[in-house]
Order: sequence, then C-alpha cells, then structure tokens
Amino acid sequence: MTACAEAGGQRQWRPGLRLGSAALLILLVTSCDSSPLRSRTFNLGHASFEDAVENMPQLGQISAAFDRNVVPAPSPGERLRQLDLFAEVFDITAQDYVDPVPADRIVALAVDSFDETAREIAKIKAEKPSEERAPVPEDALSAPKLMASALARFLNELDAHSGYMPPDLYREMKLRTRGEFGGIGIEVTMEEGLVKVVAPIDGTPGARAGLQAGDLITHVNGEPVLGLTLAEAVKRMRGRRGSSVVLKMRRPPSEEPFQVTIIRDVVRIQAVRARVEGNVAYVRITTFNERAEEALYEAMDDLRDELNEDMLGVVLDLRNNPGGLLDQALAVSDAFLGEGEIVSTRSRDVSRVRRFTAERGDISKGKPVVVLINGGSASASEIVAGALQDHDRALIMGNRSFGKGSVQTIIPVSGGGALRLTTARYYTPDGRSIQRTGIRPDIRAESGDDERRREADLENALEGGVETAAVVQRNMAEVCPGLLEDAEDPTLTCALDILESRRIFAGRLQE
Repeated sequence: MTACAEAGGQRQWRPGLRLGSAALLILLVTSCDSSPLRSRTFNLGHASFEDAVENMPQLGQISAAFDRNVVPAPSPGERLRQLDLFAEVFDITAQDYVDPVPADRIVALAVDSFDETAREIAKIKAEKPSEERAPVPEDALSAPKLMASALARFLNELDAHSGYMPPDLYREMKLRTRGEFGGIGIEVTMEEGLVKVVAPIDGTPGARAGLQAGDLITHVNGEPVLGLTLAEAVKRMRGRRGSSVVLKMRRPPSEEPFQVTIIRDVVRIQAVRARVEGNVAYVRITTFNERAEEALYEAMDDLRDELNEDMLGVVLDLRNNPGGLLDQALAVSDAFLGEGEIVSTRSRDVSRVRRFTAERGDISKGKPVVVLINGGSASASEIVAGALQDHDRALIMGNRSFGKGSVQTIIPVSGGGALRLTTARYYTPDGRSIQRTGIRPDIRAESGDDERRREADLENALEGGVETAAVVQRNMAEVCPGLLEDAEDPTLTCALDILESRRIFAGRLQE
C-alpha cells in the first residue's frame, strides 16, 4: 500500500501521503524519495528559470515582480537560486495540481503574491509600534523570505490546503509526524496574524493547563506574535523540558486577555488510547501519525486479553481527530474489514484512479463496531468512517464530519523546503466524494457541533464532487431514550448501550 509507482510516464508519489488536518500546518506527508524532480512542462532535467522563460516568455513577469520587491538586492547567484525555485514549483503545480490551472493564472497569482507581500510588510512597518505586534524583521523582504512568502500566498489561492513550507516549517512537520517533540503540546494554525489553538493534545502540558480549541495566543513570554510566521511563533513556544513559557491569550468571543504559565515537557503524541467499558472495547485514535497502526493492534491485543469471550463490540472514537497519514488510515480501516475497497483517489488525469483494498482480516473477529465522529473529524478520520459505513461494517454516530476530501502530497524542493500540493480527491467505496459535505452519521447527536467551522467555510476551499444519496439519519435521543440527560458523554453512553444491548448487526441498528 505504500510503494512508489510510475503511471503514464509521470512520477506518482507514494500514498504515505498526508490527507491533512483541517487547515493545519502540522502533519508530515512522506513522498517517494529525494531524487531530483524531472521537469515535465519544460522538458528539462532541472527546472531552470532562464530556460523556462525561453519556453514561456510571460514568466518574465515573475522575475520583474521579484526584482521590484526584493530588499536588499540579492547577489546574482542568490537571485538565480530563488527564481529556479519558482520555476520548479511552477512546473510541479502546472502538472500535478488536482485541477487544471492555466499557466497564465499561475503567473498572475504569483505576481500578485509578490506585490501583496511587499505592500503588507510596508504597511506594518509604517504603523506605530504596538505591544500587540512583533517588530518586522529587517530581512522580511530578503530574497529567500520574499520568495517563501509569495509561494505560500499564491499556492493558498489555489485551495485552502496547498502551500509552500520553508525549511524550518518543513522540519517542524516532520518532527511532529514522528510522534515525539519538545514543547507544550498544542495543534496550532495562524488566524489574522495570531496563533490559534486548533486542539490541545491529550495528556500534554497544554491540555493540563486548560488550553482550548479556538484560543488565540497574542504573546509568548511577553513578546507579541503578530508579525511572526507560524514557524517563528512555534519556535518561541519550544524549549527544554522543565523550562516555563508564559502565554498571553484571548478566548473568543471575549476580548479580555488572560495569562497562562506552562512548564514545557517532552511531548509524545499517543495516537491510541484504549480502555474497557463494561464488556466493550473502547479505542480512541487521536491522530493518524506513524504510530497509529501499531498502537491500535497493541491496544486491541490488550483489550481482547482482558475481555476474552465477553467482548461484545468495539467503540472506535475518532472525534476531533484532524487526520494524518493516508497509509495509517488505510491500515486502521483494513483492521476492521475482511475485504473490499477502502478508498480511491482520483487526480486530474482520469487514468490515474488508485484503489486501495483491505487484505489483512478483521482484528475484532467480526464483533460489531460503532464509530464516533464530529465536526473535528477530518480527512484520514473520514476515510475510516466512510469505508466502514459503506461496507455496513460499523454504525456511525455523532455529528457530521469536517468534509475534507482532498489529498495533499508533500514534495521536497530545492533549498530544503517543501511544496504541499493538493493532488487528488478521495472517494469512499460507494463512490462518495465527501469534499465539503463530510460523512453524515447514521445516528445524529444533538449538540451545537453543527455550528462549528468546516471545510466548506474555509477560504478557497476546493470544490466538492456530486453528492450521492444521503444517509438516513436517526436522532440519538430517539435511539437511546432516557439515557442521555445526565450523561457526561451522551454519544459514548448511547454507543455503549447499543453494543451492550446487542442492537447492532452488520453495521445496522436492529430494533
């Protein structure tokens, strides 16, 4: 399931791909190898900007936009390195982006990105100093920083999940995907120049300090984050184990700031947490990092040893799981399916449909399964839920998922950075594209979860596919009458009741 392949004479990246987390710049996708990229658009062995302009004269607008905005003027060698990087990214985007993008549109977006980046920096520099804003670095418009900012901006105009990662952010993503790093343990993104907490990671200093999804970090150790890149802000929150970091924050809708002191620790992302609930095996997968498959099998071995023949079923909790690696989503799906398709991915080339099927057998030995999802269940989580739902292998409970049905490939490029490019859409076994629409649960929880922000709300969200027939939904209160009013976790309480009362068979609720 993870081998590199050639298709149609074009390089096809290994499906150890990142399916992404909802609007995060955190998780790593592994590509095939680090061999030099072959330039297909320009028929070159290396993406050279000078040769590219000969093939496509309108690219001269790029060098003009770069030259008028870069400060200070770079050396001829540095200038050429940055323009060659652009040619390489242009080539990959023109050939591998999920939807065809006219070359003229790529050029126009890139030119605008150079100009907009310079205008924004000039505007910030002209403003009066403020405790809310970090000073603009003197090298903010240097050749490498201007190119990195412009590439990130124009790629993000294509869709909400494409972008460019300079070397420091690329290293950060690789570190997190391995599942162990130093810091406070929070998933973050940028929103209007501030660091936004997407989710605290279970069992970490950030979670123990009470940080919540949606919190906005305005200062780190008294220094403002406005004006910093995400990588720069994350670096300030990092530090040796046992040292402290002071965060100044806001918790919308309140504008009132508050301060939190957190003791840093070595953060080990525990992908799987499991326990026995009555006669039911409860398994929570928090992220699809490199450890997810191995941790799932270890957890299920322990649960089967504890329950023996008394195990009535499995609750697989994917709530607030933002996604991760495709190969891990395939492995987790495969663990509960004896056979059949798990997911297919389709790029812009209709001949490059890739289908992934189950082959390992059912880890639960046919026991009924209930999968819990909500609006924070995205991407890899949606692959698992969609596969088990379409095969009638599990009952899906909770709230509609995030709706991220696109695949991002991480492609290392010259200079140590990487391109995060949307290269395909994925489809459930029944052919459903859940881009924008999400997975609809069979049993719907009654909560305010449907009000949360989802894929369709993101700026430049990729268009979705044609929605197929809707899942027939029932309300949880109807399915579990009288059980939910005082329950600490109503969705889990209902799931356990369904399994304990043996009301589920072949993924269908039996009355």
